[in-house]
Amino acid sequence: MKLKSFIVALFSLAILVTLISCGDDDGPSIVVQERDRTEQQAADSDSIIDYLSTHYYNSSFFETGTNHEYSDIIITELEAGEDVPAGHTLLLDAVGDPRTTTFFDVEYEYYVLNLNQGGGEAPQFTDQVSVRFEGISITTGDVFDSLASPDDLNLQGNLFTTVGTIKGWQLVIPTFNTATDFSIDNGFVNYNNYGLGVMFLPSGLGFYSGTNTGTSYDNLVFKFELLRFEEEDHDGDGIPSYVEDIDNSLEVDDDDTDEDQLPNFIDADDDNDGVNTRDELVAITYTVDTTMGEEEPVLGANEYEVSRSEANGIITINTVRADDTDNNGILDYLDEGVAINYNDEEESEG
Repeated sequence: MKLKSFIVALFSLAILVTLISCGDDDGPSIVVQERDRTEQQAADSDSIIDYLSTHYYNSSFFETGTNHEYSDIIITELEAGEDVPAGHTLLLDAVGDPRTTTFFDVEYEYYVLNLNQGGGEAPQFTDQVSVRFEGISITTGDVFDSLASPDDLNLQGNLFTTVGTIKGWQLVIPTFNTATDFSIDNGFVNYNNYGLGVMFLPSGLGFYSGTNTGTSYDNLVFKFELLRFEEEDHDGDGIPSYVEDIDNSLEVDDDDTDEDQLPNFIDADDDNDGVNTRDELVAITYTVDTTMGEEEPVLGANEYEVSRSEANGIITINTVRADDTDNNGILDYLDEGVAINYNDEEESEG
């Protein structure tokens, strides 16, 4: 799948190697001469604005009905001297102001068309999402990747076993919500009121110098449906991966509390005090009897659900809680000076 990509910067060589996790027919990785990101972003910005100014979509189609699909979104190029047809809207008028982010020390602009927010919950930038989508190259106008049937993608990779998506997806997908609910009909899952939109990304938030679309430095369009998500804990330490973004930079690769070259989200012992992170968390079990009208608990600060099960109306929820035992403002699992093992001190609440 071409959407999935890892990018490794070789700073000593001024080149970029893009590792592409696709099928066997995608060929070997390709090394491409690296361009200046600031200059490339300026060129990409002009290219995207030109695209938005010369293409329109079938906006009236989405004014009625529900559960529209990405394939219902028809983007058409405006011919010279042509006016935008009735029932359609110029993309530049539809997307509004650009969104901005800083990536590789460069400020990027990108655009989003929100056709349906979705009625469920929003994923985090590190989570696994179930989606359908179509990717289009602005350079060629061709579809270079698609998922007609729902499939799971990890927004954040871990450099070892899980391949993540491009940066633009980590930014845009969490701004939409998943489906409100779903039903199963003859083995097919039908989702209701899911997130539906289109993102317009500069190459720096996409594959950049990679050739996943057939050309390097390609600006991208993605039509997508966000159906559901699962919260990711890449290292299984009980702390959701998005929480391990300590500096709130929307990057987890740069958070390494013990400076052991393993970012916290893939480090079993975040503070290198000899006690695994999972063992420095307080384990709590909640039992909720729905037959008695009991409601699920509201989790406290620094408390995270790790598992749940249900049988005969009884819901069992297992959580972990991060404490600051010595009240120094640093949670125990991040504090090298505190090495408390809660493994045998499980709390239980009804």
